[in-house]
Amino acid sequence: MSTDTQHQIALTLVPGVGSILIRQLISYCGSATDVLRSPVGRLLKVPGIGEVTARAILKSDVLTEAERILNRLEKMSATALFYTEKAYPSRLKALYDAPALLYFQGKGNLNTSRTIGIVGTRQATDYGRRITNEIIEAIAPLGVHVISGLAYGIDIAAHRSSLANGLPTIGVMASGLDVIYPNVHQKTAQDMQPLGGLLTESQPGTKPDAHLFPARNRIIAGLSDVVVVVEAAAKGGALITAEYANNYHREVFAVPGQLNQAFSAGCNKLIRENKAQIYTSPNDIIEGLNWDQSTKQTNEQGSRNRIAPALPVDLTDEESQILALLRQCENMHIDELSWKSQMHMGKLASLLLSLEFRGFVRSLPGKKYALVYV
Repeated sequence: MSTDTQHQIALTLVPGVGSILIRQLISYCGSATDVLRSPVGRLLKVPGIGEVTARAILKSDVLTEAERILNRLEKMSATALFYTEKAYPSRLKALYDAPALLYFQGKGNLNTSRTIGIVGTRQATDYGRRITNEIIEAIAPLGVHVISGLAYGIDIAAHRSSLANGLPTIGVMASGLDVIYPNVHQKTAQDMQPLGGLLTESQPGTKPDAHLFPARNRIIAGLSDVVVVVEAAAKGGALITAEYANNYHREVFAVPGQLNQAFSAGCNKLIRENKAQIYTSPNDIIEGLNWDQSTKQTNEQGSRNRIAPALPVDLTDEESQILALLRQCENMHIDELSWKSQMHMGKLASLLLSLEFRGFVRSLPGKKYALVYV
């Protein structure tokens, strides 16, 4: 890994400098290397940077620690992904609280076209495991990547079912890559890496402290096109993941359960409060996300003959920018559009609605948009 990577890691180690402030520093200085080489006077001009933080940024000990982390990553065949890099998950880039740096071990594609987060209680029942397997068996032909948290219960059931069905699966951890928690899932974690992998924002050696789990849950939600809560108590990590998913404009489904079952209470609550759609079969997800294979194959076969609509001369610069972005791929999530266009979500939604009324774009399930072709 390069000197740039060492500087990127070092920047995340500076006390008092979080992901939001790192983005601010990069926008002013250009790169992590430039930040660490900037004089104190220049750093003080960056909003949010005071004298103490500026001097902390320039300490040499963060570079020494970053070098140590790099050496550990190389021994584990793992990588560090900074938010400015192409390999960094595009679904996370647009999120206001996304980690500036991620650590990844595996060969999976973090920017695959379809992802699903499957989460639930650590005390999974036979019913919950059966529903988990039912979902994964149904989506296996669609090439969906399965995201979960490597925990007991529903999480590990999702990972193992994915492996059994040949689906790539990503385990998002609340610890360093070298601290598998729980330890009994070591073998599964290893088996996940050829097609999927392990992902965390915590540096190697980090223990899974309680405060890291909610932070882990936001990454699961951010990586997923849709989050399915299979079983959950009235309070717990799965509901936190669902809350993040709603905040990130992701689709959320919850599996209903018996009224007298403790681990159905959370799912029933999500459905009652309209924070999740009710899950009745895998088709709810497949149709809701427009994942049916026949439509995909038809689109692929006809893609060479598609003709984009003629663009009127009265488009604004911002409207033209949106259409140009949509020309680059089959469809795009509104969060990705917002990030790539650097438009505020409210303004972007208004422009998309206008373009949809005029027949230039169409809205798809899962808060995605595509050009209209004739």
